[in-house]
Amino acid sequence: MEPKLIIESSLYFLALINPTSKVFLLSSMDPPYSWRELRAVTVKSNIAALLILWALTGIGSFLLKVVFHVDIYSLKVAGGIVLFIIGLTAVRQGRFFEKGLQDNHTDISIVPLAAPLIAGPGTITAAIAYASNYGETITMLSLTLAVFVNFLVMLGSRGIGRVLERLSATGPLIRITGLVVAAVAVQMVLGGLGEWLGTVK
Repeated sequence: MEPKLIIESSLYFLALINPTSKVFLLSSMDPPYSWRELRAVTVKSNIAALLILWALTGIGSFLLKVVFHVDIYSLKVAGGIVLFIIGLTAVRQGRFFEKGLQDNHTDISIVPLAAPLIAGPGTITAAIAYASNYGETITMLSLTLAVFVNFLVMLGSRGIGRVLERLSATGPLIRITGLVVAAVAVQMVLGGLGEWLGTVK
């Protein structure tokens, strides 16, 4: 087992999970969450998302190939396109989530936090692809580390949000993060297309 590969994979998954979007969502809730509410939502959403990602790491490839007859490269292209739209929305509109969602004080821990904001199309696609290339153990360890970092960031979302607001950095940071997400999406699409071209030669 290669520690370097696990760290690199964790950072890649963390970029796809994009903790920044969770900070903006949680810090803009109206009325704001209490510490107990924030902790409950954070724990519930991250555990649910990790279970989803673990499950798809284990059986995702089987489901795609045997049940749906879909190749991994097709999933990469489709997931990349969806992820690109999310990144483009952040760049153009300065938000990752639907307008008005932060004003709804219903339970958001499973939907949209766990899925699709944490276990989103990009993360799911990458998890299945990584499991095929590097094995389930390394993929699950990398996902666990990435989700744990996201968990810590979400716990500190109120303080982080206040600091960013004072610095007037919220808008620029969302757009920069959206650009990174879009770039990762393009790379995912190109990787899928490259794999497909390799099958038709």
